[in-house]
Amino acid sequence: MHIRKNDIVEVTRGEEKGKRGKVLKIIHDKKHRQLRLMLDGINMMKRHRRMTGQGQPGGIMDMSVPLNVANVALICPKCGLRVKVRREIHEGHRVRVCKSPDCGEVIDKI
Repeated sequence: MHIRKNDIVEVTRGEEKGKRGKVLKIIHDKKHRQLRLMLDGINMMKRHRRMTGQGQPGGIMDMSVPLNVANVALICPKCGLRVKVRREIHEGHRVRVCKSPDCGEVIDKI
């Protein structure tokens, strides 16, 4: 998979198009055979919650809703653009490399 936890991504489709955020969690949805991402502060919705105990207050709370992985694009940390990545082997480790012709930056080890 080309997107991992703690990557910065940009939403490419939907109401939140153009917003950037950090990947908090990756969810493998086996029922629908999809990968979904939880992003920090993006795709929020309000949920009405009942008080479940002394430490859990009730009320209207903002919650993040997962996005499909096809609706986001990875942001290169060096050039700051939406990019595709390729995998290469550097110093005995598999790494993700930015496919932008001007950049070619190693993003991280896999």
